[in-house]
Amino acid sequence: MKYQSQSVARLYFTGALTLFAAQIIFGLLGAFLYVVPTGLPDFMPFSVMRMIHTNALIVWLLMGFMGCTYFLLPEECETELQSVALAKIQFWVFYVAALVCVVGYLFGIYDGRSYLEQPIYIKVGIVLVALMFMYNCTLTLLKGRKTVISNILILGLWGVTVFFLFAFYNPANVILDKMFWWWVVHLWVEGVWELVMASILAFLMIKLTGVDREVVEKWLYVIIGLALFTGILGTGHHYYWIGTPGYWQWIGSIFSAFEILPFFAMVVFAFTMTYKRGRNHPNNAALLWSLGCAVISFFGAGVWGFMHTLAPINYYSHGTQVTAAHGHLAFYGAYAMINLAMIVYAMPQLLGRKPYNQTLNMWSFWVITSGVTFMTFTLTFAGIVQTHLQRVMGLTFMEVQDQLGLFYIMRLGAGVVTAIGVILYIVSVLLPGREDDESTSALTPAE
Repeated sequence: MKYQSQSVARLYFTGALTLFAAQIIFGLLGAFLYVVPTGLPDFMPFSVMRMIHTNALIVWLLMGFMGCTYFLLPEECETELQSVALAKIQFWVFYVAALVCVVGYLFGIYDGRSYLEQPIYIKVGIVLVALMFMYNCTLTLLKGRKTVISNILILGLWGVTVFFLFAFYNPANVILDKMFWWWVVHLWVEGVWELVMASILAFLMIKLTGVDREVVEKWLYVIIGLALFTGILGTGHHYYWIGTPGYWQWIGSIFSAFEILPFFAMVVFAFTMTYKRGRNHPNNAALLWSLGCAVISFFGAGVWGFMHTLAPINYYSHGTQVTAAHGHLAFYGAYAMINLAMIVYAMPQLLGRKPYNQTLNMWSFWVITSGVTFMTFTLTFAGIVQTHLQRVMGLTFMEVQDQLGLFYIMRLGAGVVTAIGVILYIVSVLLPGREDDESTSALTPAE
């Protein structure tokens, strides 16, 4: 750890991991309700379990991005953070707001818009947190060295902040409501979040491989150019069936079909940098998570997204378990894994621990990835059966659900495996390891 202010990232990483665990717990409860619909008390219906599951996902990923930024930015800018105190205040405001949200959901206090269920006062709190964060990061950038990585990262984070403001716009017209709702949901995860992800991945590649910064930055320009070119108009694949003009079917189909390109570029980038690496960094677990992020995001966001993004296919598959399969693998590959990669790279330095328990961490990689992958295939096959029975043969929704019971049991089993992997990951990161110092030291980042 080169700069003292980087230590604040530890707070964010620890908080993110607790919320990650909460996301998994409520996801398991939701999967359990698919198998045993009356298995939980009345105040814990599926709608609430799903709401907490998805909201915990978004919050822990954002908290992870903040931690990544607070660790990355001082090294990129070669200066201390503008204000460590402000970063700590921001964390506790954000973390407490998340807990208040969860309690409120259990007591029926929430908005009706999916993914944006937070009550208005929580949304205002989120904006205040975002402004504190951006103030801190922007001033740090302005007073220090400007690099391609830091500039693109801050651009992406400002995009996250600005597009969230559309969460406050809730027109009475349902079509307009859905159009602008996607300006938050889609332009986050298929737009500005990709800039954040690519920046963090580029930082890790420099640290872990020793490849020249100029080479990494050229790749980064290509990746974010493709992400913005395809992602912005790719929003159109959400406009197919909500009452918008028919030309959105063409725009959405064409541009969203190209959304696979930035993720393919990330795969080529990550493996090219690893092949050309000028150093064997001792933190092999961080490199494994980084390469896994590129590969799994390509399949989850790219391939599984492409499978049902064209309008003639989406007409039948929209809103089925095919969507759930794509969502699980895409979020895990693109955003969960980049956060987990950065945490496993940074935490040994933040905790000052040597040796570092890499073997257990790499086991957690394979266990979590296997669980999520099996879950994805299970939901994919369930979605194909659902599409045929419900959209082609015309069976009712509940008649089809009766035919999918075996898939839901397998999905629950995959969730249990994933949860075991998450436990292994948290233990490996937070508890001291017992491996040999010489082979596992990851305390000193090399430039």
